[in-house]
Amino acid sequence: MGALLEAFPGARRALFAKYHVGGCASCGFQPEETLGEVCARNENMPVEEAMAHLLASLEHDAAMEVGAVELKAALESAVPPRLLDVRSREEYEAVRLPGAELMTQPLLQAFFHAGDKAQPVVVYCHQGLRSLDAAAYLIGHGFQHVKSLAGGIDAWSREVDPSVRRYRLEMD
Repeated sequence: MGALLEAFPGARRALFAKYHVGGCASCGFQPEETLGEVCARNENMPVEEAMAHLLASLEHDAAMEVGAVELKAALESAVPPRLLDVRSREEYEAVRLPGAELMTQPLLQAFFHAGDKAQPVVVYCHQGLRSLDAAAYLIGHGFQHVKSLAGGIDAWSREVDPSVRRYRLEMD
């Protein structure tokens, strides 16, 4: 599953949405398991069906993404998208895109209650994985024009503005 999650970043979300697999301790999976093993112990789900669903979800995820160069053009347009940063406060304070807002619980509540659900929104994170989940979440709550920055702020730094400092997260 580890290799599968690298190839299909939205696989955990897709498996949980369709099969309720991978979202909690009782239906979770380990990185060393195969898709076949996970399917077998979850009501013998057909592996081919699960794989077809993952391929379809990969296409769906790609449609939710915007490239860094395309985002730069959108930000310079007459109606720029609202930028929401879904990284940690520490990451946001260290480096961020101009005009971005940190996605906090109070901001999210205000966004849901007073936000224009037709307003263009781009969410971003470090490398584009968490933001893809956040984009799916917002779309699931009725927001109509939501994109995730493909490759995150790291892609922005590489492709658009090298003055935006790149960084690596150290995990214990």
